[in-house]
Formats: sequence, C-alpha cells, structure tokens
Amino acid sequence: MLGSGHAKADYIFGTPTEVENVNSSSRDLKPSVSADGLSLFFTSFRPGGLGGMDIWVTTRKTTDDPWGEPVNLGSPVNSSAWETGCISYDGLSFYLSSTRNRGSNANADLWVTTRYTIHSEWETPMNLGPTVNSSVDQCYISISADELSLYFSSNRGGGYGAYDLWVTTRETIHDPWCTPVNLGATVNSAAYEVDPGISADGRILFFASDRSGGYGGDSDIWMTSRATTDEPWGRPVNLGPILNSSASEDYPNVLADGSTLFFRYSQSGRYSGGNIWQAPIIPIVDFNGDRIVDA
Repeated sequence: MLGSGHAKADYIFGTPTEVENVNSSSRDLKPSVSADGLSLFFTSFRPGGLGGMDIWVTTRKTTDDPWGEPVNLGSPVNSSAWETGCISYDGLSFYLSSTRNRGSNANADLWVTTRYTIHSEWETPMNLGPTVNSSVDQCYISISADELSLYFSSNRGGGYGAYDLWVTTRETIHDPWCTPVNLGATVNSAAYEVDPGISADGRILFFASDRSGGYGGDSDIWMTSRATTDEPWGRPVNLGPILNSSASEDYPNVLADGSTLFFRYSQSGRYSGGNIWQAPIIPIVDFNGDRIVDA
C-alpha cells in the first residue's frame, strides 16, 4: 500500500499531466507535497530567487482547487547558494540539501529548518553535522512520515555506483541522527540511483536511475518495496512506459494518501529544463484477501 490503509492492493498509473499554474520557462524540479495535499514545495531556477536554485511553494484551499501563484520561501531557507528539499509529514520541518557554507565546493550538505506552526516563519536552518554529512555530496532527500528515517543520494565512499541511495535513522525525533547506511546492492547498482521518495507507510521507495532496463533518457523512475519496515528492500522494478519515456523522469514524490505521484519530466535531459508533472495512482484492490479484485 502507498497510504496508511490496510487493504491488500496493487495499482497502475494513469496518464501523466503537467501540473497547472506551477511551472515556468525555467527549470522546475523536486516536488514535495504536504500531507494534506494543500502545499506543493519545489525547486526552481526561475527569476526572483536568492540563488541559482531556490525553494518555492504554491498552495490551494482544497485538493479540488487549482494551485496558486508560487512564492519564494525567501531567507533564511534560501540563500545565494543552491537549495532543494522536502517537507515533513506534520509540515513543521523542512529538510534541505544545500551548497551553502561550502565555499567553491559545489557539493551539498543536509540541513533542517523548523517552524512552530504551519503559519509561522521558518527558523534559520541547522546543519545535520559530520555524522550525517561528508566532504562530498549529500542531496535530493526524502523524510519518512515519523521523521525517524532520512533518505538521500550521495557519492560518498562505500557505494556501488557514482551516486547511491543512503539512509540515516534515529530512535526518536529528539535523538541525533546515526551514521548513514547504504541501501545495499539489491537497491543500488553500478549506475546512479538518486532522488528517493518514501511512501507514507515506509514500505515503498521511489527513486530515479539510469540503470539498464529503462525506457531512455538520462533517468527513469523505479521503485523498491518491502512487506514491513523491519524487512530489507526488494529488487527494484521500473514503473513502466505509462510513466517513463525516452525523455527523463525523476524526483518522484507520492502524496500521503497514495493517490498521486508527482515527478519532474524533462525532454532535454536530467541536467537541464524540465517541469513538474503528476500521474494518478489507480488501485486494484482485494479488500478481503480472497485473491479476487474488489475494485
């Protein structure tokens, strides 16, 4: 399951469409939608920011309403460096990947900023420290619903390819983050694995990769799953030709209720252009476990 229910389910993806009122003629990427589906945070190179790559947010009154005009999050979240990130399940923390304070080094560290309520101002971001960060790149993060697991991409040593998927965990939200762990050879490969997007129940991890078996472009969206959060991740599967294409698809983010997958689609490749798209997730459900599709 993608959401928090208990029905046994499989699913297919509906036809992707471009997200209205959000995209620009610049490069728009890394969507991160709040748990209530009313705020869409994303990264953009559009004019009006503080640096080359800033975080913006668009909101809507209900999930049936259109998205409003995007607003730059401003300082102290954004800086003259590059920022990207993801919103926490409760909307009170925003986890950042930022090149700030790295001088001429283009690599990024992981940071977090918090606010007291969803209507409060964001506090000055705090670096997650040397246990989590390294001298190389930590980027494109995804936080679990309980905020006890933080997934990210890195080219640090001990991996299987140029960039691998890693996770750092903690016992409670008041404890420090532990040393990051590579997700292993079942998930990672000699290619690059980036852009993790964890489902609300913690049992499906979407990501982008240029590994063999895709449909072209610089990257496709893949997923790995597990029966429970205590079990290891399974062999990744490509999400197929409805979602992936000969262009590049990346930065997957699934709504908390499991109804929609947001991602970036770029005809000009992973490293230029692209806008934010969405695809409905259509469940094929066996509610009572009798192996008969009920819906």
